[in-house]
Amino acid sequence: MTPDTVTPATASANANANATETAATVTVRELMLAGAHLGHRARFWHPRMAEYIFGKYQQIHVINLDHTVLALRAAADFLRAVAAGGGIVLYLGTKSSASEIVQRRATEAGMPYVSERWLGGMLTNFKTTRDSVARLIRCEEDIREGVLRRLTKKEGLRLMNKKEKLAKSIGGIRAMENLPEALFVIDVGVHSGAVKEANKLGIPVVAVVDTNHSPEGVDYVIPGNDDSRQAVEIYANIATDAITAGREEHLARARTEIRVASGRDDELGAPGGL
Repeated sequence: MTPDTVTPATASANANANATETAATVTVRELMLAGAHLGHRARFWHPRMAEYIFGKYQQIHVINLDHTVLALRAAADFLRAVAAGGGIVLYLGTKSSASEIVQRRATEAGMPYVSERWLGGMLTNFKTTRDSVARLIRCEEDIREGVLRRLTKKEGLRLMNKKEKLAKSIGGIRAMENLPEALFVIDVGVHSGAVKEANKLGIPVVAVVDTNHSPEGVDYVIPGNDDSRQAVEIYANIATDAITAGREEHLARARTEIRVASGRDDELGAPGGL
């Protein structure tokens, strides 16, 4: 494997000439130091991951990080394009090595996330999901308005427990009023249900896939260790930097359109205007 650098390219074909590189860069050496190359024990491997495996060391599969670098670049390009088009990327990662990172980096990117538990039907039964969000908002409003003072201790505890349970499961998607344009997943084994829901709805999936899982249903496969916190931090950083760059492009384009429209309005209102 030779060192290479991930530098997310331009957001879309129309923006290639003007788009800037994102801040997220990584070398093969950095990925290796983070443990991204360490797969699972060889006897647990999934045959469909064969093309991404470099070899075997002490019965543990070693991931070819050249593939990981290329995959990160392709994923970053795609995520940037989604954000540049005003799209939403839903972050998903609930295992201990990913939960806090997913919540933090999704928040920084201004994107929704699920970091505690994926509820079946969260995408395919989106109306029900929005109804749950509405219940969470009502619980929070009731608590702010002092409803607890009018309830018995038991009723108050029940309300607080209901609020905390809802916040833990759907708090990260409360602002997601429509289905996302893409799903960014850490560990497709844990979240195979979410991947299937996205596939059913035609939502592209970008995911980190370890050697013991199938890449089936994943549009942008990032072969890598999904248990290493340091590696997960790298994956999430690259995704977030790409999305942030895309959002900046989207906002810049919107501001330009507003200025152009404002200029036209001024011309129309000026003496001698149309």
